[in-house]
Amino acid sequence: MTSPLDNLTGHGRPLVAEPSDFEEFAGLKRSGLARLQDAEVESLSLEGRFDLVYNAAHALCLAALRWHGYRPQHRYIVFQVLPHTLNLGPEVWRVLSKGHDIRNLGEYEGDLNVDERIITDLITACQAVAEAVAMLPPPANQE
Repeated sequence: MTSPLDNLTGHGRPLVAEPSDFEEFAGLKRSGLARLQDAEVESLSLEGRFDLVYNAAHALCLAALRWHGYRPQHRYIVFQVLPHTLNLGPEVWRVLSKGHDIRNLGEYEGDLNVDERIITDLITACQAVAEAVAMLPPPANQE
């Protein structure tokens, strides 16, 4: 039986099958956790905290996808496949997807409109991702 992630691979699809790599997984996890910790520093600007928590979430979600042996073709897909990579529901991935939309408006249109509420919601969602990633055993090809 093919997995939902397998169904997203192939020509023109958002995922590419690629063996997981322990060093890459560990680096993404380490980066994500450090950024998440920094995003919780309330004395930083909202924009800075947003950048930190968005990039923390992306790194941790990418770590989970890479653990499963896939690489994304587009940034957003790492959030959308959370039900399949970490068994996390819409209460997490929808918040992170909203963060991605905000990030794109800021990056491509100069409209980074963030407030304390979205930062808090993103931190909560990212913490759920971090907890789930922490439960993953080392990738099978660990050396």
